Amino acid sequence: MYKVSLTESYFPAQADTQYRERTIEEMLCEQASKRPEGLALREMLADGSIGREWTYRELLADAERCGRALAARHPAGTRIAIMAGNCPEWVIVQLGAALAGLTLVTVNPSFTPREVRYVLEQSSSGAVYYQPHVRGSALRPIVDEAAAGLPAADYVIDIEDHAELFAGERDGELRKTKPHDICMIQYTSGTTGFPKGVLLHQHGLVQSNHDVFVRWNLAPGKQVLCPFPLFHTAGSAVSVLGTLSHGATILLVTLFDPAAVVSGIAREQPEVVGGVSTMIFAMIEAARATGADVKCVETVVSGGAMVQPELNRAAKETFGVPILIVYGQTETSPAITAAWPSDAGADLTETIGQPCSHMEVSIRNPADNTVCSVDEQGEICMRGFNMMAGYNDNPAATSETIDADGWLHTGDLGTMDARGYVKITGRVKEMIIRGGENLFPAEIEAALLEHPAIAEVAIAGVPDEKWGEIVAAFLRLAEGAARPEAAELRAFIRQRLSPQKTPAHWVWVREFPLTGSGKIQKFAMAEAFVKGEYDAVRA
Repeated sequence: MYKVSLTESYFPAQADTQYRERTIEEMLCEQASKRPEGLALREMLADGSIGREWTYRELLADAERCGRALAARHPAGTRIAIMAGNCPEWVIVQLGAALAGLTLVTVNPSFTPREVRYVLEQSSSGAVYYQPHVRGSALRPIVDEAAAGLPAADYVIDIEDHAELFAGERDGELRKTKPHDICMIQYTSGTTGFPKGVLLHQHGLVQSNHDVFVRWNLAPGKQVLCPFPLFHTAGSAVSVLGTLSHGATILLVTLFDPAAVVSGIAREQPEVVGGVSTMIFAMIEAARATGADVKCVETVVSGGAMVQPELNRAAKETFGVPILIVYGQTETSPAITAAWPSDAGADLTETIGQPCSHMEVSIRNPADNTVCSVDEQGEICMRGFNMMAGYNDNPAATSETIDADGWLHTGDLGTMDARGYVKITGRVKEMIIRGGENLFPAEIEAALLEHPAIAEVAIAGVPDEKWGEIVAAFLRLAEGAARPEAAELRAFIRQRLSPQKTPAHWVWVREFPLTGSGKIQKFAMAEAFVKGEYDAVRA
């Protein structure tokens, strides 16, 4: 860990790793030169067995073949969409696009035609590279419907048909690119409004994800199990570029079946296992049920929110090591903070670690953008080399996110202690301003979840003539529980929180509106409430 003693919630950039501005081509060629016969990519099939494999020499050769074919079809700078599940061809197209000087636009393969069309139009994509089937669903009909009448319809390429994918490779030439050239557009799922296309450059993606694995002591030749979807930065950025930059091996999970994956872990012995918390929990349950020995693992990595103590204890029992959290956003390539292997106790379960290398992180007052005191709640902000170039064709949203001093505002509320360890406490846009007082939904939600009849809760602000905003609680009943009256809930919360934090409206729901990544859309519930679409009780 970094040894610092802060007097305010500002963490200066730490130059503890080698800082190099490189392209993806330079990184890949360097590793292929150092360890041409070392394994770069292995395919874990649906049953946990190993399919195809690529050495660094072979992966570079296929990336160059793909790059030449892409260059023969598309002018430099063309945006090409990829809609596929986890497969080696996804990685080859990703690398080939960088070598051809193109920009890869990632598309969630579970998207509907309407959602795909939005991405193709907003990104001005000139092609779609797709996998024929993902989880039993045929993608070609979806692509054809989505691309109809758009430039992308001119090139609809089946990536599993290698004759089609590599067609024209003898007619194209690889293009030299620069480290700060945009190479990828990823769309944020967002909890407010339409997705935004994040413009990511090569240097940010390569350096940032190399640095994360430096922190986690990744060595050449070690294996990194990747069940993360490749259309997300946790897959294509952290797992692919981070692993390759160290000369390690990507063990790519093509279909996440927990029992099959833990069987594969026991047999193939990867040193690093990644996954969102639900994946890790599923692997732990599968290992317990099957008796698979997965204590070969040296590092378990999870992204997103803080790790619950119970899950960390279960991970340590099953894998032999606790979970190391990494926090970030698509807009930051993606890592901002990460845990250290030496972290223990509350640092692992109540924080998101310390800032990553070569970037500044601060907690800033949402009202006036000043730096907060140590342990004072504010907005988590960062400034550094790995920031996005902006949102595609959306300067207004870009200026709302990156301020005049170059600070990227994450939208997450948090605190920073004197050692630089950061905690997440909520979302800025979910903050409720009641009569000029800031109220934070996460605090109210945590208190309500202590009630045994409540399975899930979401707190949102709704308009009020007197107070400006007041608190509405959207609740899902626990299975088998009797629904408590509003008066009972009001008394329950008043025992735990002050009066102004007590919900004025109580709304029981069967389910919550969710984003594609599973986040509750509180803005959608607030809008529906205002329209009178909920049966609410005021108390």
